[in-house]
Amino acid sequence: MTKPAPAPADLRDRARRVRLACFDVDGTLTDGRLLYDSAGAESKAFHVHDGQGLVLLRRAGIEVALVTARTSPVVERRATELGVRACSGIGDKLACVEGLAQGLGLELSQVAFMGDDLPDLKVMRRVGLSACPADAHPWLARETAWHAPRPGGRGAARAFCDMLLEAQECVDALIGELLAERPPALGAQA
Repeated sequence: MTKPAPAPADLRDRARRVRLACFDVDGTLTDGRLLYDSAGAESKAFHVHDGQGLVLLRRAGIEVALVTARTSPVVERRATELGVRACSGIGDKLACVEGLAQGLGLELSQVAFMGDDLPDLKVMRRVGLSACPADAHPWLARETAWHAPRPGGRGAARAFCDMLLEAQECVDALIGELLAERPPALGAQA
């Protein structure tokens, strides 16, 4: 059964309530490819714009979590770099997100989840706002409230972060804060 897309005003209202934004990793924050070197070590490519979006959400007071079924030191490292929560090796993403929300004193209506394929559908049906990259699997996409204009790993998460920040009217304040800060040390990145 396909849910009808929310009206723009309803979507904005749902985005305004978000206090926890959760993101699948493979196919959402990455392009979905799994890369292994000859020793079997995994690597992933993350887009710096997506990372900046997650950092901006945190600055605006929105908690951020990476929720992935794969156990990955690479995801743990990226989460640490960005100052966000990492939940890897998760068999039941809905239970994980429910636990995160409960720990923060939030209702699921205050949670957003961005995913790209069927393992994300259960949690996306329960949260207040679901989102997907432009290249999400069509079975998931047809039930998702907000569709990014960009594919996974190539700015989809940043577009979603920007939409949340605009709905919560945080953009001008964030830009003002960033302009008032001293530049980061060389080598610092999002």
